[in-house]
Amino acid sequence: MSDIITPELVTLDAPLGTDKQSVIRALAERVVAQGRATSAQELFDDAWAREQKDETGLPGGIGIPHARSASVTEPTLAFARLAPGVDFGAPDGPADIVFLIAAPAGADEAHLSVLSQLARSLMRDDFMSGLRAATTPAEAVRIITEAVTPAEAAAPAAAAPAATRAEARTAAKTKKIVAVTACATGIAHTFMAADALTAAGAETEGVELIVEPQGSSGYKALPQSVIDDADAVIFAVDVDVRNPQRFAGKPVVRAGVKRGIEQPKQLIAEAVAASENPNAARVQGGAAAASASDAPVAQQSVGRRIQRWLLTGVSYMIPFVAGGGLLIALGFLLGGYEVTKNAANVIIQNSLWDLPTEGITSSFGPLGQYLGSVAFMIGATSMGFIVAVLAGFIAYAIADRPGIAPGFVAGAVAVLMNAGFIGGIIGGLLAGFIAWWLGRFDAPRWLRGLMPVVIVPFLGSIFASGLMILFLGRPIASLMAALTDGLNSLAASSAGAIVLGVILGLMMCFDLGGPVNKVAYVFATTGLAAASQTNTAPYLIMATVMAAGMVPPLAMALASTLLARQKFTPVERENGAAAWLLGASFISEGAIPFAAADPLRVIPASMVGGAITGGLSMLLSVQSFAPHGGIFVFFAINPFWGFALAIVAGTVVTALIVVALKGIGRSTKDAAVAEDAPAATVAA
Repeated sequence: MSDIITPELVTLDAPLGTDKQSVIRALAERVVAQGRATSAQELFDDAWAREQKDETGLPGGIGIPHARSASVTEPTLAFARLAPGVDFGAPDGPADIVFLIAAPAGADEAHLSVLSQLARSLMRDDFMSGLRAATTPAEAVRIITEAVTPAEAAAPAAAAPAATRAEARTAAKTKKIVAVTACATGIAHTFMAADALTAAGAETEGVELIVEPQGSSGYKALPQSVIDDADAVIFAVDVDVRNPQRFAGKPVVRAGVKRGIEQPKQLIAEAVAASENPNAARVQGGAAAASASDAPVAQQSVGRRIQRWLLTGVSYMIPFVAGGGLLIALGFLLGGYEVTKNAANVIIQNSLWDLPTEGITSSFGPLGQYLGSVAFMIGATSMGFIVAVLAGFIAYAIADRPGIAPGFVAGAVAVLMNAGFIGGIIGGLLAGFIAWWLGRFDAPRWLRGLMPVVIVPFLGSIFASGLMILFLGRPIASLMAALTDGLNSLAASSAGAIVLGVILGLMMCFDLGGPVNKVAYVFATTGLAAASQTNTAPYLIMATVMAAGMVPPLAMALASTLLARQKFTPVERENGAAAWLLGASFISEGAIPFAAADPLRVIPASMVGGAITGGLSMLLSVQSFAPHGGIFVFFAINPFWGFALAIVAGTVVTALIVVALKGIGRSTKDAAVAEDAPAATVAA
């Protein structure tokens, strides 16, 4: 296990770049050069993806980029001592001590425990001072090896030391607090937060603290008796807490795992205050209160919470829409557009060994008719789930697993009542709130196990679906019918269709995958269920939405890689290269890195281009029978030349506007990019 790092993986006081992206890439290349990974780019991508979720800089001049990666062949540490330091996002400044922790995707428990031991060593002053004083790579390797070697003898119990040390504390403390730490990879931050909290607990008078670090190498669950005696719970996590029902009813403080490292004393103080506050948030009987996504909820506004709930529902719905829609499009390709008339009868009454002989609408004959019917019916079945899935996972976002069943049932009732996706949203919110409210009851211990799996789903389904049937379903259905008729009539006239296309284009480009974008997209996809050869408005709307949504990433790719490379940072140029494929695939989020860095230029320009594309798509009567896929579902778009023309027009206009705006009122950052561009070119 001692060869997890070698002198060839150590860099002392040599420049690896001026930003963390360069440092991570250089260390990834060093790992590959030593034969410990197969692809530097893949390892970098995995580490960079982790970095973008949450920066890995820590107080004390430390950076610990890390990742599990399929490209890594054996667990590896690559170490760099930087002079000068590079900013990894720590609150106290740049990092001069940087470890790239590279773990294979399927690393075993013993190896992961060694990597975790290193993370814990970073909290020790003697370890850090030794690394800063090392004069040779071999000396640095010796210091690191000595730090991780003790973990080898007790690898299976590597997840437990924080709890063990905490349990040895004196019994004279008055407030008993338990904590759980967990990060996305379960290698570094998990154990550093556990140690930081344990150390802070040891220094805090009147507190007895025990920590359960839930790492990738497994975890040792706290005894239930310890949890039952606790006055409060701290969840310092970025992922779901495992078996959260153990903590049901306890006052809880939630935070991200990095706050457990950087502000352990504040978390302990908040937990003490929560233990004395009868109105403090408490862990629910199910998993609802323990998920990582709930960690920041208490600090969010009502609007942000609703947005998060709705986007959760949409994100789970999209795979049903994309898969089902593409299958429907494939059904049209194989069976012809009239395959819808008797597809169900064809698949029930026929088979590959008994092909249909009547009502053939496919240009491929009986085989095409049968296969087209199969594809269409599977796709239509998938599309039939979308409102129920939308409602079910909105409820899940509010109440966790106990909300899923009431949400799905409420969504199905919304379909029954012809209330559409608006009914699904309202049904999901109702089911989620009812399930959440029921989960807040402090049930007796003997009843807690039944609450999330029986009682909450049972009562939640009755109340939420009952309200939909008795009071809300019909008014919502009437509203949906009026909206649909109005939009269809708008799409039926040339001028109205263009106006509708402009509006949808603006919505798709306003927040690039955010709630406004998703409203337009959900409206288009749910409308496909009512589309037919006599009612083509939903096909027109779907083509408009997809074309407009492709414009922002394609425009950013065009501007940053071809038209004006010098006006974009190296990172933006890399994002631009990726945005070509993202845009072509209809992934609007490909433009988010550009919009986040420069929203006042990128978003207005994107909206102009999206409006042009939307209007042109409607003007040219472009229809899309597929709800997703971009140019890769060309066979389901008619006429494809009109679709392509609308996209090209919007893309070019947006790119030109962005380039022009980059030269007006340029920021200091923009100027610095322009000045650095020649040097970067020479270096490349």
